[in-house]
Amino acid sequence: MLAQQRDAITELFAAALAGLDAVDVALLLERPRDPAHGDVACTVALQLAKARKLNPRTVAEQIVAHLRANPKSRDLIDDIAIAGPGFINLKISAAAQRHVVRAVLREQLRYGTTAAHVGERVLVEFVSANPTGPLHLGHARQAALGDALANLLTAQGWQVSREFYYNDAGAQIATLAASVQLRARQLLGETIDEDAIGYKGDYIAEIARAYLAKETVPARAGAPVTAQGNFNDLEAIRAFAVAYLQHEQDTDLAALGVRFDHYFLESSLYRDGQVERAVAAMMQSGMTFESEGALWLRTTAIGDVGAVGAKMVDDKDRVMRKSDGTYNYFVPDVAYHLSKWQRGFTKVINVQGSDHHGNVARVRAGLQAAAKSMGLQIPRGYPDYLLHKMLRVERGGEEVKMSKRAGTYVTLRDLLEWAGPDATRFFLVARKADTEFTFDVDLARAQSEDNPVYYVQYAHARICSVFAQAAEKGFSFAADSEIDLTPLASTRELALLRRLADYPDAIRAAADELAPHQVCFYLKDLAADFHAFYNAERVLVEEAPVRNARLSLLLATRQVLHNGLGLLGVSAPERM
Repeated sequence: MLAQQRDAITELFAAALAGLDAVDVALLLERPRDPAHGDVACTVALQLAKARKLNPRTVAEQIVAHLRANPKSRDLIDDIAIAGPGFINLKISAAAQRHVVRAVLREQLRYGTTAAHVGERVLVEFVSANPTGPLHLGHARQAALGDALANLLTAQGWQVSREFYYNDAGAQIATLAASVQLRARQLLGETIDEDAIGYKGDYIAEIARAYLAKETVPARAGAPVTAQGNFNDLEAIRAFAVAYLQHEQDTDLAALGVRFDHYFLESSLYRDGQVERAVAAMMQSGMTFESEGALWLRTTAIGDVGAVGAKMVDDKDRVMRKSDGTYNYFVPDVAYHLSKWQRGFTKVINVQGSDHHGNVARVRAGLQAAAKSMGLQIPRGYPDYLLHKMLRVERGGEEVKMSKRAGTYVTLRDLLEWAGPDATRFFLVARKADTEFTFDVDLARAQSEDNPVYYVQYAHARICSVFAQAAEKGFSFAADSEIDLTPLASTRELALLRRLADYPDAIRAAADELAPHQVCFYLKDLAADFHAFYNAERVLVEEAPVRNARLSLLLATRQVLHNGLGLLGVSAPERM
């Protein structure tokens, strides 16, 4: 519902509760699941009855009596009913529901946004792919989820920073360089042992050819990197291969419409001594011990509460520094998140695959240990995580298991070539992150109502077509605050008005719950309400008052479709 309506209804309940000498009762307004039960539901009578040990329906009747007696409810509320054990259901008047059209047309792109978190900073880290190969399906899902989440947070007033973390300090980079070197030698006529090549995708041969040809590739920071062509210089091969793959990844992400504000290199954590400082801090906390020649962190000793209240405690203590002197992978992650905190990001969200689940408790435990000795007030649930599961790709009725170019997996580039950026982004976000699903390429390309992105985009294009037809017929229309909206009274029109009013709450919930898929659900419902209205009611009728009211409703609907698709990074076409 509109914020003004929510505030007005809250005031009505507050006045009713004050009349019952109940001023400290929490008030929660919800939308009933069944529209037949009204527009607003409230359980305050059950709460008050429990506290006073009274019959809930009796308390509900007392609250309802106060609500009905309040003069301020007459223009806002059409009906008040008590359901079940004491639920209070309200039906907002048609006159009040029409206000949403004026609100949308007045606010336009700002409709649904809030200033609730203005002045607050949040860092969203996502994709964070190693520069050792093309972006795979997990990276693709992270890109769509992370970017949509960043857009949602921005709509709630947050100052959002998008960050990409590069693991450029591990053994995988050495394997990449060695693989390119072997392919380069093969291209020059040498016989090589295929089993000795760590990465076998065709992209390795492409990099080797580019290196031998002394090509130049853009660098993310600094001057472009030009290949030396010397296949014996492993360090030069490494630098070129990393730059080559970074550029490829950036190109694919740009094609998906994803950008980043900052790139963070894991190597900087070692170069700047941040890993050693983090290890020293954890040791000083008293939360470490040595055993079997290794340094351990007592991760089981630090309980943890996640963003949605789920308790996450490690099942056993973890090795920090192995007996050979190298660090376990979660140790630089602790240093990295200390860096995030020290850069002023007191709220951080990591979008990662579900295979990182075990790392959550370890990183949080390490942060608590380091914070203890460093005097930092890092919350126990820091950082937040949005973990996603993998997906399958189906094309032509069969599962696609690999890309020849990548060697072992389907890539983001494959999806973009098969389905296009709009369908790719919508499909990757359309399901709850922790659920597995099948990306059906044929469905993503289908021009039918079974294709959710087409169904939503077609609603937008259909409205544009109505306005084009209105112009062809010579109907003059200008959206302004003086247009009489009282003709909007049919069942389909009221349903569409209610859905438009739900938009601010829908995107607020999606941001708060780290659930971009809820925007997809909302848009599909909005498109369904629009199509139902359009199929039931004529818009371009001869009666100007009815026509103008309906055109105003369509203009507001088009705006909300545009706004919602924009949050997902999906276009809102005018023709289809």
